[in-house]
This record gives sequence, C-alpha cells and structure tokens, in this order.
Amino acid sequence: MVSLAEAPKGGKILEPAAAHAPFLRAFREAHGSGYRFHALEVDPLAFDPPPWAEAHLADFLLWEPNETFHLILGNPPYGALGAGVRLDPERRRLYRRRFTTWHGRYNLYGAFLEKGVRLLKPGGVLLYVVPAGWMVLEEFQKLRTFLAREGALEVFYLGRAFPGLKVRATVLRFRKGGKGLRLYEAQALREGDPPRLLLETPYWQGEMVRFPHEEAMALEREGIPLEEAFRIHFAARSPEVRAHPLTRPHPGPGLVPVLTGRNLLPGEVDYETPHSGLYFPKEAAYLLKPFYIIPHLVVGSTRHYRVVAAWDGRAYPWREEFHLLPKEGVRLDPEALVAYLNDPQIQAYYRGLYREVVPHLTRPMLERLPLPKELVSVR
Repeated sequence: MVSLAEAPKGGKILEPAAAHAPFLRAFREAHGSGYRFHALEVDPLAFDPPPWAEAHLADFLLWEPNETFHLILGNPPYGALGAGVRLDPERRRLYRRRFTTWHGRYNLYGAFLEKGVRLLKPGGVLLYVVPAGWMVLEEFQKLRTFLAREGALEVFYLGRAFPGLKVRATVLRFRKGGKGLRLYEAQALREGDPPRLLLETPYWQGEMVRFPHEEAMALEREGIPLEEAFRIHFAARSPEVRAHPLTRPHPGPGLVPVLTGRNLLPGEVDYETPHSGLYFPKEAAYLLKPFYIIPHLVVGSTRHYRVVAAWDGRAYPWREEFHLLPKEGVRLDPEALVAYLNDPQIQAYYRGLYREVVPHLTRPMLERLPLPKELVSVR
C-alpha cells in the first residue's frame, strides 16, 4: 500500500482508525518526513500516535475537520451491523443521516470509504485495505455507484491475505476525479511479482465487480438469465418461524420438520432430519410463505462457493435458502434443470466470476445465472 501511495511534498496525509499509526510510520520511512501527518483514533486506550503526527481523538465518521487531505490511507474497522458490530440507536441514526451510501445491514468499512472520499482534495488519493465483499454484495450497491461517480478506482485483489482469518481482502486505490475501474490480481505480490491487470473499463457505473472468465461469459451470452424465467423469493426468517403460533418444538400429528439449508443436498431434499428443531403443520405451510404450498426449485444461499439446488416436490416449510417459482409462460424440465444447476460446469461458472469474494450466493448473482435454452423456454 505504501508503494501505491502518493502525495505532494508538504501534503497532508491522514490515517483514520490509526491506533499506533502503522501506515503513517511506513509511509514516512519510505517517502521521508516532508509531509504533514495526521493520525485519528476513537479509542483513547488504543491510541499511540508518533510524536511527529498531529493527533485527533475522535470518531472518524462524525469528525468534521476544516481541511481536506492529499492522501488518506489505512485499515478501517470491519463489521456488519448486527453481526459483530453493535451500535446504539442514536449513533446508528447519526451515521444513517450522514452517509448516502448507508444501506441495509451496512458494514463500517463502507462508511469509512465514503467519509474518506469526501475528505480528499481534488486529485487526492485514498488507499484502504478492506474485505472483498463490497465488490458484489447488494448492501454496497450505493457505495459502488458513489465511487464510480466520484473518481477512478483501482482494485487489487489479495485473496486470503490475513493469516488465521477467512476474509478475502482487497486494496483499493481511489483517485478523486477521473473515472473508470481497473481490477488487478495481486495475490502474487507476496511472492514479489507485480500485480496483473485483469480488467479495465472506463465506463464503470458501479456494477458488481466480477472477474473476467471466458467460459462463464460465454454461458451468459448463450443462455437465459435466471431472473427472466423465475420469481425469486427468500424463506421465512428464523424469528418469523419461531414466533408463529403454529410452530412446535416437538413432532406431532400433522407436523413436519421446518427445513434448513442442511436439508438441501445436491439434487435432493432431506425431508426427515429435523435440523431446525422446529415443526409446523404441513397443510398450513402457506401461512409462513404462500409459495410453500407449490412444488418449486430451492437453491442454497450459503454453501461456500458452490451452487446447490433441488426440487422440493413435497412443498415443505423452510426457514432458509432461495425459493424459485417459474414465471407465467415458462416451460421447464425440473429434473434436467436441477442436474444442470449442480453440474461442475455451473460450479466453474460461479467460482470463475466471483472467486471466493463472499462465501454465499447473493440474489444478484442468482438473477444472472444463465439457463440453457433447451432446458427452459420463455414465451
């Protein structure tokens, strides 16, 4: 990151969420002391800035300095709201009001990106190392659009960069002003090889950032996007199932297990094992979701870099996974379609375009998944 960093002599350089300011220290060692360094940290117990840096004890996301910066670099905090990060309601409201990219179960590093971009001078550079999920997840659509509008973005994909952690990482180099996207393969940097340019587009508008993969793109050109043939639903959520007055914790007459992702196997559904520990009247399954009473296609959402699909011919209640119902006028062969979705060709398509950026299949990924015209016809 320091090798990618740049600022004019005398320029202002900021490291947010600095702690002991490792990025400022590394930059100064590599580029010299002729800059104005700023270190910011919200936690007084973690803050140990170098004596040559101006220290700011503040919440970066609420900080309003009277200046902008030539270079902002660092490692912002990661954490999806409700999944490791707890915010009091007032602070959540403050963040939501301040950030135009805030959406859904947002992640703090997304807000750090927006804030950093807003604090850059024209032509200034931002360098962050962040998880790769922003490339494809729906909650980052507004962020991707914001970055595309505000400047030019270079993405260096590192893969699994942090020992002991499953997160896949990217380094982002953003220049305020300009336009376009470049995607680099940077995993080889650890062996000393330069990053390899994979993708360059001057017309990026904030779409998902996918890896170029010739065979996968050929499938998309030749097939029908799944969203044209199916209406995509998600199952009833666990709190919704547990709170329903007909849900029972033990089996009984007329009750069947509420199925989970563990009941979904490639090409088949395990109707017997009560992985959820919950039971529901089969004939009343429509009270959880109306489409449960119709035999339909089920596709796994969290199956660790693979597509898993089966046809639920018995129409059971579920609390997880995607549930796909053919649109009006669509004709299909369920058995052949299920076999296709579990085929190694589709696994190669999925991993080719999305690598291991996130461990689960998202709705936009599923919508674009190509279906062969010989298996599905759309009138």
